[in-house]
Amino acid sequence: MHAVSDDVPALHDLMPWSVRPLRIGRGWPLAPEPTCLRARWALLTGAADPAARAALLHPTRARGLYTPVAQLPGHRTPTTALAREDGRCPEPVRVQHGAFDPQWLIPDHRLIDVARPELWRVADEQQIFAIELAHLPEAPEPPVVFSALLPDGRSPAGKPCRIRPLYRRPGGLEPNLAPGLTAWLAARLGVGVGAGDVLAWIAAAARPGPAGSSVPLPADPDLWRQGLTLGRESVWLHTAGARWADPAAGRGQDRLRLPGGSRPYVRSPLPSVPRPGELCYDPQTRTLLIGDGRISPVAPEAWELSSSGVRVLEQWYERRTAAGEPGSLEALRPAAWTRTTTSELLELISRLTLLAGLRRELSDFAAQVARQEEGGRGGRGRAPGVTAELRAAGILPVPAARRRPASVLAHHEEGPDGQFALL
Repeated sequence: MHAVSDDVPALHDLMPWSVRPLRIGRGWPLAPEPTCLRARWALLTGAADPAARAALLHPTRARGLYTPVAQLPGHRTPTTALAREDGRCPEPVRVQHGAFDPQWLIPDHRLIDVARPELWRVADEQQIFAIELAHLPEAPEPPVVFSALLPDGRSPAGKPCRIRPLYRRPGGLEPNLAPGLTAWLAARLGVGVGAGDVLAWIAAAARPGPAGSSVPLPADPDLWRQGLTLGRESVWLHTAGARWADPAAGRGQDRLRLPGGSRPYVRSPLPSVPRPGELCYDPQTRTLLIGDGRISPVAPEAWELSSSGVRVLEQWYERRTAAGEPGSLEALRPAAWTRTTTSELLELISRLTLLAGLRRELSDFAAQVARQEEGGRGGRGRAPGVTAELRAAGILPVPAARRRPASVLAHHEEGPDGQFALL
């Protein structure tokens, strides 16, 4: 169902364990900065009566004031009913909202309708999350993006994504790959192949399709090495330098910087309280405008770069200026645009500029891979395709257990009202 042809295996088979997006169920536990989250929590827990508290919570069928729920893995938050909660706000954590927007989330399971605890158990400093975007034929973009932060799996276009962790266990243990795949590739290519190499190749070579992404697997070691270089740069850029930094290859661990003369700067001060609809772009002067504020130079490719068909910069700005419904917790927003927000915007512009250039290289690489595939088919006649070879090697079909999360028993997780949860 997922394989496109005998020659191109499905990502669904190469990285068999996937998780659906998180569903928070309410907007207020997520925000661009943590201070307003603490203020929202204080307003909720300080409500005078249960009716007022319920109205602020925004109850759903999955979560209400009395819903019993366990802790999120790795976060020792209270598990008493929210109706009785009067403690401090749990420390907000950074998560990845969409493809390019790190946000802050209150990591309290009582506030999140569907939190996907299996993802929280494996989120650590070694993990890389591959996020397979929904297929949009009108948006010619790479079908997979990457995050070092735990992703919510939400697409800017509102389409559901699939989250595929690189590792099934904490500490970079048990790669989420079809068993035997790395050994088969090593024998095919005559080079050593690790789990990270496979992910880098996916970053460079994955193709979108209505039935899911597919990944051609090469027989040429030179093509493989070229793909790994592009793929590692892609993961480095998507994770804002948090993964696969390599100064010798030009991938630094500090802020992503453009060459001198191309770096964006604030030319006129930005408004202290930007309003919705004030963001626009002047391609003639390569300037991003926010009210009377000016940032330049901003490459047209950075302004136009989209995720799931939506301009990244426009949506980033919208999330920081949209007003919540009066009287709701979402209406409690940061009082002013801060220097930190400006720095994040400048870094995002730099990252999008670099990604735009990489996307051009990836497009050329895809054409090169396609040419080699055509040449290989012409030379081998009716020889079996790659998927058939994987089946003959016993790599496919993937065992059903590999499509489910691994058991993680290294720590206790508190269940409702202080009871221990069994995993």
